[in-house]
Amino acid sequence: MMGAWSESFIWASMFWGAVGMGYCAYGWKQKAMIPLFAGIAMSVIAFALPALSMSLVCIALMVGVWWLVRQGY
Repeated sequence: MMGAWSESFIWASMFWGAVGMGYCAYGWKQKAMIPLFAGIAMSVIAFALPALSMSLVCIALMVGVWWLVRQGY
């Protein structure tokens, strides 16, 4: 993580953390492990990476979950 938190880092962390918690709640209520663990991963990543790479990783996780669900997992 970079020295000082920038405004973009805080906004990206808040956004992707909220999306991750939504995935987590959905996975918990539906008893679906893939969205549950993806939500936990997105929430943890939201505080560990710089804003751009955090966004790219979270988008890749969302696409990966979508693809796995479409495959029937």
